[in-house]
Amino acid sequence: MTTTMLALSRPTAAPWEHPAAYWPALTAATAELDTPLGAIAVEALAANAFDLLDRAAGMPIRVASKSVRVRGVLDAVLALPGYHGVLAYTLPEALWLADGDAGHDDVVVGYPSVDRAAIARLGSDARLAARVTLMIDDLAQLDLIDAVIPPARRAAPIRLALELDSSYESLLLGHVGVRRSPIHTAEAARTLAAAIVARPGFRLVGMMGYEAQIAGVTNKGTGRAAARASVIRRMQRASAAELADRRGAAVAAVRELAQLEFVNGGGTGSIETTRADASVTELAAGSGLFGPHLFDGYVQFAPAPAAAFALSVVRRPTPGVATLLGGGWIASGPTAPDRQPRLVWPEGLTTLAREASGEVQTPVTGATAARLSVGDRVWLRHTKAGELSEHLNAFALVSGDRLIGELPTYRGEGKAFL
Repeated sequence: MTTTMLALSRPTAAPWEHPAAYWPALTAATAELDTPLGAIAVEALAANAFDLLDRAAGMPIRVASKSVRVRGVLDAVLALPGYHGVLAYTLPEALWLADGDAGHDDVVVGYPSVDRAAIARLGSDARLAARVTLMIDDLAQLDLIDAVIPPARRAAPIRLALELDSSYESLLLGHVGVRRSPIHTAEAARTLAAAIVARPGFRLVGMMGYEAQIAGVTNKGTGRAAARASVIRRMQRASAAELADRRGAAVAAVRELAQLEFVNGGGTGSIETTRADASVTELAAGSGLFGPHLFDGYVQFAPAPAAAFALSVVRRPTPGVATLLGGGWIASGPTAPDRQPRLVWPEGLTTLAREASGEVQTPVTGATAARLSVGDRVWLRHTKAGELSEHLNAFALVSGDRLIGELPTYRGEGKAFL
């Protein structure tokens, strides 16, 4: 199968809303392909891309590559008005994406880097130095860069963005969010910014803050989960208000010292609250493009299941159990049932509590398991978006019930950045 140039347009129908037709159409389109296989439904991907733009309401979106890891998808999304730039997850990845005449010219690395070879390459290449921005939150990170390539040896100053800690201290839940930057206050941001500005060989051009407790925590629940969901929503509202004040003060303090080109914030799950923050100039989003099953648990949006994977039945150990080859594609984060792939078609399948999703086999049971035969395929959705790409060399592209080509993942291009 040949690599396909992907172009996205706003769809006029939503076939994923009718599972009894949607999943069999994916099965029919990929029937000649062997499993395990990953598929991207082009119309669903397009719907998600435009839905993110609608939610952003005119604020630019920087695409989080960690949640995609398919260059063809990144290119197609960035071709749409309203998207600009990449939020990469490692410096080697950023250099790869920015390299060459056709490389991306605005790549921000979302995490600090201590990759000496990549730092040396960045500092030695004026074009890459103009295209790639490093994230920092500690002067020790600059010390390491200076040790690798001193300012006098650089082809151009290294562009920097300062990350502000965006976590929240909840009276009920304690610390919520992720442990990222030590820079929590406007005073700390100003102190670090002043040290950067005074240091040769660097340019402070941006700021970033990722409110994981809003963007990455599900807030929808019914039955027994309704009370917890209500608490989460209250925490998220309080966190958004606190962060808007604190981030606004920090950005203002840093702007007194440096001409910032961007202030990046949020993620797929926090677009509405992040864009309401007057200090933010652009959003980050990526997971919402593929629509993994984590995002079934939000009240404010409902992405289409654009990316999924299929496994085949290879044995029947009992009349009520069918065993799939593979399946243990467990998502990162605290180990729990919600980190397992979700069985979506045929409906009525569940994993066994004592085996769950296994590396080489996944037994399934349930109302429809008895009707499965050796060679039948079962569709699953990953919990998170880009992690699915680490298990596949390519995604099959499906439009309606037709196979129209494929796109290689990073892995398929021989890259494993993290």
